Amino acid sequence: MPASDWSLHPQLLKDTIEMGELPLSRVLVIKDANYPWLLLVPRRAGAVEIIDLDEVAQAQLMTEIGRVSRALKEVTRCDKLNVAALGNAVPQLHVHIIARRINDAAWPRPVWGVVPPLPHDPQEVADFIGALRGKIWLD
Repeated sequence: MPASDWSLHPQLLKDTIEMGELPLSRVLVIKDANYPWLLLVPRRAGAVEIIDLDEVAQAQLMTEIGRVSRALKEVTRCDKLNVAALGNAVPQLHVHIIARRINDAAWPRPVWGVVPPLPHDPQEVADFIGALRGKIWLD
C-alpha cells in the first residue's frame, strides 16, 4: 500500500509530539517527561509487525532506529537504551526508543504503568527536540 494511505493511529496522535519525518518513519516524542522517549512510526498503511514491511523497508527501519538511538544516547547521556516494537495496546507498527537512567522512576523495570505520565515543560521539550533534530538529520 502506498504511504499516502497511511495515517497516524489516534492514540499515538494523542500521546505524542511530532518531531519530523525520516525517509520511512515519522519521529515522535512521547508526552511523558519522566523519560526521554521517542517513537518511530513507519508510514506504511496496515503495518502491524516489522515483518509486514518489505525487506528494503525493514532495512530502512533498522537504519532509522540506529540513527535515532545514537542521537538520543548522545543527547541524554543515558545509562541504557530500551528499543521495542510491542504494539499490544496500539496495533499500528511503532518502535519505542527510550533513554533510561539507573535513577529513573521505573529502573530497572519497564517504563509502562510505573508512574503516571509527567507533562513536559514546553521550553524543555522544545530544547530536547531542537538538540535531537540535527543529529537525526531532520533539519
